[in-house]
Amino acid sequence: MLRLKASLFMAKRTRSTLVDRLVYLCVRLTSLGMHWWPVNVNLVTARLGGWLYYQIDRRHRERAIANLQNCFPHLTREQCDRIGLQSLQHMFMLGVEMLFTTRLIRIDTWRKYVQIDNFRQTLQLLMDSRRGLILLTGHYGNWEILGYTLATLGFETTSIARRLDNPLINDWVFEVRRRHGQNVLDKNGATEAVSRVLNQHGVLGFVADQNAGRKGIFVDFFGRKASTYKSIGLLAMEYEIPVVIGYARRLDNKFCFRVAAQDIIYPEDWRDQPDPLRYITQRYIKAIEDMVRDDPTQYLWMHRRWKTRPKGEVAMKYD
Repeated sequence: MLRLKASLFMAKRTRSTLVDRLVYLCVRLTSLGMHWWPVNVNLVTARLGGWLYYQIDRRHRERAIANLQNCFPHLTREQCDRIGLQSLQHMFMLGVEMLFTTRLIRIDTWRKYVQIDNFRQTLQLLMDSRRGLILLTGHYGNWEILGYTLATLGFETTSIARRLDNPLINDWVFEVRRRHGQNVLDKNGATEAVSRVLNQHGVLGFVADQNAGRKGIFVDFFGRKASTYKSIGLLAMEYEIPVVIGYARRLDNKFCFRVAAQDIIYPEDWRDQPDPLRYITQRYIKAIEDMVRDDPTQYLWMHRRWKTRPKGEVAMKYD
């Protein structure tokens, strides 16, 4: 019996490895094929793929609509459905853009694709080597472009990210980023590396609108309590460094982006607050909410942002 279980385990493990390799091969071949065409042609195809997936995937479609109805109660279901569709199309476009970013955005070409607006204070902070910086964004627009553009301009950034499920694709994507000045740390076990970056006055980047589970701090996000990681506020307080909330909003459904700072939280802003951690966390979440309200079609409405509920509160159907 033990031999049979061991054989089944090994077969499952071998099959998983084989599947990972096949998926990796398909991704690399798809990437190669896409580069025969201009990026904006591929983005049209991506929107078509997003439309098709939206029709098929009822569970995620209904979750997106439910989230939108909770956040924008004045909108009809038809309007929420339309925004949900555009949201998924933008996510498909993001996948295509990740394959083209390192090829198109270079020190001699970035102005063709990126418009920097309301970012002067952030650049001044980056040039001030006496202090570090935390750079936040949300699952909005093309969140990869923000850190990558800064790295292209010579401001090395270190991003905290979850490893992709497929280790081959993960290593490929992470290595491409590293070669172009953007360091990526696995969020699991990154404590020591994070301390090293901030001690050296570096730039630490987070996608900061993920559900933090029971250990998070609950703050308001679109009028509902959302569990949010404490680590960002704690790091800002420990190292006394500014927190910049920025975004890279896609323009005209093309490979073109507006990069801007939505808000900057300075140490002096929270020093006299009765609860500095809550103040920092609520303020950066409010900044993410404000950027989403400006164009809700570019937010990832399918993710379970409100999954964890405060004690005693019953979760809604699609949380």
